[in-house]
Amino acid sequence: MGGLGPAGHLSGGHGPSVGASGAAALEATTGNLALRAVGGDAWVAVTGATAPVRVDGRPVGWGAPVRVRAGELLEVGAATAGVRCYLAVDGGFDVPAVLGSRSADLLAGLGPAPLTAGMRLPLGAPGTLGPLGPGSADQVPLAGPPAELLLRLTPGPRRDWFEPESLAALGRARYRVSPASNRVGLRLADGPPLRRRDGLGELPSEGMVLGAVQVPPDGMPVVFLADHPTTGGYPVVGVVPEPDLAAAAQAGPGTPVRLLPTARLDA
Repeated sequence: MGGLGPAGHLSGGHGPSVGASGAAALEATTGNLALRAVGGDAWVAVTGATAPVRVDGRPVGWGAPVRVRAGELLEVGAATAGVRCYLAVDGGFDVPAVLGSRSADLLAGLGPAPLTAGMRLPLGAPGTLGPLGPGSADQVPLAGPPAELLLRLTPGPRRDWFEPESLAALGRARYRVSPASNRVGLRLADGPPLRRRDGLGELPSEGMVLGAVQVPPDGMPVVFLADHPTTGGYPVVGVVPEPDLAAAAQAGPGTPVRLLPTARLDA
């Protein structure tokens, strides 16, 4: 088995076996990724946002196992629906784990460095991600990004910081995904701001969880995603359940958004 690198390399040499639960894949925002196999063949699969996939210029399947032979160039084009493409390889990318994770934490500066041209990425032992190859499971259909993003909202710890009328109207409000969104948070725009109650002052920093909906002074909600900070100083009006966040992470700028409270926030 080899390894992968941008415009670069599936590089040679086995690393320690990487189990399916902790194997590393690559995430490419809007696609546009090129890697070459060196030192051996590899089975790969591209999923997430839909995008054209080619091996040495010939079209191959998206969302299905594809064999990349030594020396061949794997290209993932620009995403045509969704925002983030994922490239998985049999054996996983054998990068060091930091605090139990092989992900990059851009806010803290932990984990692997962002990809650069010519970087070599070694692979773990093949077969540890399951049968990515002949006789593998049938392709699993994936739903495309929704025309309107509907996010459930469970009551948050600081909903009492907001005017009851503003909370009561939240379930009817319409927003859009802001172009300022990233892996830290899905920023909402073009909707009614959530108004704070008077006289509450400033909030000390508090722990933040995945899916927390924080409201900065401009009143526009921010849904925290994978790279969210560990603490924050703005009130959290609610929390989006984790099953809803995959669709949120694939929602491009301009996508209509509704927050659907699962209970009365003004109670």
